[in-house]
Amino acid sequence: MAALRPDGETAGGAELARHQQALWQDQSAYVAANSAFYRQLWAGRRPPKDLRDLPELPLSDKAQLRVSQAAHKPFGNYLAAPRHAVARLHRTSGTTGQAMNLAMSARDCDITEAVGGRCQAAAGLNRDHTVVHCLNYRMWMGGLTDHLTLERTGATVVPFGVGDSELLIRTIQDIGITAISCTPSYPAVLERVLSERFPGLAPRDLGLRLGLFGGEPGLDDEALRQRIRDVWGLEPRNANYGVSDVFCNFAAQCEHDSRLHFMAADVLYPELIDPDSETPLAIGDGQQGELVLTHLARDCQPLVRFRTGDIIAVDTTEPCRCGRTGPRFRVVGRSDDMVVVRGLNMFPTMIASVLTQFAELSGDYRIVLETKPPYDVLPVHVELATGQPGAGDLGERIAARLKSDLGASARVTIKPAGTFPVTAGKTQRVIRTQQ
Repeated sequence: MAALRPDGETAGGAELARHQQALWQDQSAYVAANSAFYRQLWAGRRPPKDLRDLPELPLSDKAQLRVSQAAHKPFGNYLAAPRHAVARLHRTSGTTGQAMNLAMSARDCDITEAVGGRCQAAAGLNRDHTVVHCLNYRMWMGGLTDHLTLERTGATVVPFGVGDSELLIRTIQDIGITAISCTPSYPAVLERVLSERFPGLAPRDLGLRLGLFGGEPGLDDEALRQRIRDVWGLEPRNANYGVSDVFCNFAAQCEHDSRLHFMAADVLYPELIDPDSETPLAIGDGQQGELVLTHLARDCQPLVRFRTGDIIAVDTTEPCRCGRTGPRFRVVGRSDDMVVVRGLNMFPTMIASVLTQFAELSGDYRIVLETKPPYDVLPVHVELATGQPGAGDLGERIAARLKSDLGASARVTIKPAGTFPVTAGKTQRVIRTQQ
């Protein structure tokens, strides 16, 4: 049977469950027969026939995959297809550790691009747009594969990549580009370049109308969204949530709801677990936990019960006004970015939601951990906005707001405008100088 359903975004209920179950029958047998990694992990146990019994199997995680690739280069012994079936090689960004080699068959590529195309289209991209893609093309999935997902919408795609922001600005003007695909922190970089190199040219003068953002957290913050609307005159959309080892993009928002819609249910099976106890949690309204994913149709590196490390909050499982049926959720943060301050779990997105309330700040920040845990105080370094004078009591006001809104005591360090390096790629917010 075909893995992808034409109605994959809108299917639900018993019909979707039957489709998932049929795929799992084939996929589980394929993994058991061809993945040495999972045969070893499962220790002779057969995968359950019913998807609802998946919790009988042990979880897998990124650390195990790293060990596998180090011992069985270049793709690890979870490569389940012959080497000649690998049609494309990608590499993860290495944001959370050792970069990983990703192998994809032609079918893997097609499914990945189709699912990602659903997401970009849901966020508003269509054949009437010319979109410039500003993510790294050097082996990372965010470059080529995301480019191909943009093409699936029918839009004209300009493969710009990262670097040379001056040329990007001129390109947007010369070609009449109407949409941009990039990280949510990149517009601030362009604003700085515009103010320094293009005096008199405001961001909204570029004519962009749609921003397709991904690769970093932060866009859940309505204050950041509104700032982008006010400064750029475009509509910001969270268009690109994914996990590189699984799918580059499988969730995005639509025009009706800023929460992420899960859009790969016909080929990807989600679970939630408690990140500490690993206890399975029901995916229901108001539930929060770590996202665990299982491929239902994957040739080269199929993953079963893979811990993503992302903590999500499911807001609703009701169908959206747009007709899509997948759960709608928010990414609270990554488990490895979580900082525990006197028993309180702090994520960068929570810090950002407070900092965006201060007009004196640029919005850029770092959480700088110079000692090993436990932590009594959250050390936050913030940057002044361009043209802002000395800090005065700003640090005390920020610390007081962090305490009142989040309950955590903070030590706030004010940095001059332009202190933090600018990047078109992912911005690392949590800096650990002691491991």
